[in-house]
Amino acid sequence: MTGPGDPPEGMPEGAPGGGDDEYRSVVFDERFIRAARLQEFSADERLGEHHAPAVKTRHAWLRLGGSRQAVLLVLLIVLAFGTAVYMGVRHPYKAPEPARSQPLRSSVVPLAPPGTVPGAAPEDLFSHSPAADYRIGAAGINLPAVQRSAHFSDGQIVTAMTIAKDYLVRSSVDPATLTGGAVRPVRLLLDTGQLDQFDRSLAHPDGNGQYAATGWLVRFDPKRVELADRDVRVDGTLSATELSADTLDITADYTFVYAVRPAPGAPRDDAGQHTGTPTPGAASLVTVRRELHFQIGRDDLADHRLTVAQSSLQAGPLNCSSDPADALRPLLAGQHAGPDRPAGTDPYARSRTNASLCGQLSATSQPTPSHPIP
Repeated sequence: MTGPGDPPEGMPEGAPGGGDDEYRSVVFDERFIRAARLQEFSADERLGEHHAPAVKTRHAWLRLGGSRQAVLLVLLIVLAFGTAVYMGVRHPYKAPEPARSQPLRSSVVPLAPPGTVPGAAPEDLFSHSPAADYRIGAAGINLPAVQRSAHFSDGQIVTAMTIAKDYLVRSSVDPATLTGGAVRPVRLLLDTGQLDQFDRSLAHPDGNGQYAATGWLVRFDPKRVELADRDVRVDGTLSATELSADTLDITADYTFVYAVRPAPGAPRDDAGQHTGTPTPGAASLVTVRRELHFQIGRDDLADHRLTVAQSSLQAGPLNCSSDPADALRPLLAGQHAGPDRPAGTDPYARSRTNASLCGQLSATSQPTPSHPIP
């Protein structure tokens, strides 16, 4: 009969006390147990190297939940940007072109003297003329006190006036310009949109209001006249007005007085008009009044350029029959105006060009030298 802990068949033969008797001599102390290494294989290691996974491996970027949405968003942005660029190129309406410089409008009016042109030494002529108190050269073109406008600071307005002053000096005072020499200093100050008109005016001058060389600058015919004094007397005013948020209008109204004499080998009369023989060794005065409107934009301030919008020149003493479009040919000491005067203007005669204007130089504009040269 078996005990309560024995199997039903009883204890196996030859194993008294059961199978535990042979391990009773083995003792695992605590230090041995702690030093024992336990290792558990992964599922793939337990299945073996030839095991095929039941599920197909997915790429890492597809396993991320938001990656697909990010890619779609980038594609939509690229598509929208490309469509906008294409529509901008193919837009039926052209972009507005930048404003071009307006062409110069000019007028040149000769002033005929009432009598014979007086002659004397330059200092005597200047001291006994209305120009006695005028300043010399660039000193006569003073910048007025300015105040800022709605869109331009006072410094910007001063810069604009300085550009206008440089133009006046180069085109009305510089001896090289006055004697028909270099015009490059004047040209460098012009807006690029007016260069073609300027070049044509100098190459092929015409008194049609657009291509008169004397609309851009003051110059005398070097074959007839030379400067008797390089010091030009100058007086006038300079002012600024804001035309728009980007443009200033500079108005210049100046009188320039020159002392001239006959050039060596000059003709002894004015193209056969019987204006008399110039007095040998005598100088005479030529008075030129220039009224100019300059337009200067914001970009012009940095480029030191301007646009000459309008020019009005009156000069005397000149013969009314002379053509001052290319150069001034003043009457010299001892000469007088010829009998020719402009014919009457007929506004109904469309086939005829209106006669050129001519004014009368007042007697008070002529100097009264204390020692005239007969």
